[in-house]
Amino acid sequence: MKFFANSGSSLDLSRVKFTMFDEKHAADGKVDGPLEKDLENKLDSKQLDAKQLEPFGNEETAEIKYRTMKWWHCGMLMIAENVSVGILSLPSAVATLGMVPAAIMILFVSALSWYTGYVIGQFKLRHPEVHSMGDAGEILMGPFGRELLGLGQLLLLIFLMASNILMFNILMNVLTDHGTCTLVFGVVGLIICFLGALPRTMDKVYWMNSTDLYEAFLSVFVATVLTMITVGVESKGHVKNEATTDVSFREGFLAVTNIIFAYLAHVAYFGFMSETEDPRTFNKSLAMLQIVDTVLYLVSALLIYHYVGPETATSPGVQSPAILSLSPLMGKIAWGISIPTTILSGVVLGHVACKYIYVRMFRGSDKMHRRSFLSIGSWVAICLGVWVIAWIVAESIPVFNDLLSLISAVFGSWFSFGLPAIFWFYMNKGRYFQNWKKAVLTITNILVLAIAFAICGLGLWVSGVAIHEDSVTKSWSCANNA
Repeated sequence: MKFFANSGSSLDLSRVKFTMFDEKHAADGKVDGPLEKDLENKLDSKQLDAKQLEPFGNEETAEIKYRTMKWWHCGMLMIAENVSVGILSLPSAVATLGMVPAAIMILFVSALSWYTGYVIGQFKLRHPEVHSMGDAGEILMGPFGRELLGLGQLLLLIFLMASNILMFNILMNVLTDHGTCTLVFGVVGLIICFLGALPRTMDKVYWMNSTDLYEAFLSVFVATVLTMITVGVESKGHVKNEATTDVSFREGFLAVTNIIFAYLAHVAYFGFMSETEDPRTFNKSLAMLQIVDTVLYLVSALLIYHYVGPETATSPGVQSPAILSLSPLMGKIAWGISIPTTILSGVVLGHVACKYIYVRMFRGSDKMHRRSFLSIGSWVAICLGVWVIAWIVAESIPVFNDLLSLISAVFGSWFSFGLPAIFWFYMNKGRYFQNWKKAVLTITNILVLAIAFAICGLGLWVSGVAIHEDSVTKSWSCANNA
């Protein structure tokens, strides 16, 4: 059954009814009880416009279709987005914290991010119109919330894109023995990622890069395994590992923010769900991501540290990114293998950032579904502008760990932890202590919110001090940053 919303775009009730649930079941996370009759009445009375339903409307006759991904497509894209830059900073975090505290922290952050990801999925099912954090902000705080969270999401994605450009700079400097100015490598990375992000649908990003996607997944796995094997072979055999370390609070918390950075995929979850055939399958995608990244993070971080060891008078210890700890030849091989995941991670992040702006511009119209000059030209211009800004950020903060720490503090604290807790409170308003389960979840989300405040405040402090102390590494420089 089709209806026309206020904007004039066609909507198919059969495509949206599964996301409209009664208050009780939606709040409990149960996907049942569709309010089809109520939805039909609202549409007939024009109480519900296109902005309040799925962002892409009815796609039955559209030239460009967006809701096309299977759950495993979504899971693979989430892995490609998340398991890239972050994994290479974890061994140095282990060296700073010690093996036991670091392992506990990785498992804790993994469990916490899995829970908050689940909450984001439930919020999307409760509010099918949500395509971005900006849309969620509008539900929570009206127009101000939409602009605040929308801008925050865009800035986070741009900073994450910048971290990929910075990683590309490092790997090209290693592979070419600093063959040219580092700024040139940054421009090359910008162009490659810009071209990869040009397809307008996430499905096309998947299928156009389907070979690249599998290569990206394999490349990060192979590069990580190669690094672990190489550090074991090259180990001097007398490395002293430390279960715990005597480290200052500032250095320790800086290491914690690098662990948090490895779990910052949440900002893209609404966009991914909006382009899946059935958003109810998101939990499968989330489980796929969490299991794969946690196993890779834990095993690689501990093994690489075990063989390389901490910094001593005769050894620099584990470097960040970890591949820098290898011998020159093996380092080049590992960097070469990691190229696909570095590029595709940037492509996915860039696509999500550009899609946010694109949907904001054309939501409720049929322009998103056309191949007109305006539709295509706008998309290309958005992609180019966003990637240029990301390149500027990458060249302005050239120290890898400092950039990751700043991203975690300013953005990750809220988009991965704080906001999901707020979503839960919004969905369960008035029922916080309805029973013992709700009481436990209420206390849990209060703690999650407190953790977000701590990460933001303390993280800003430690990253600010680190950036100041590392100012000897000049921004906008041709110097080798590897």
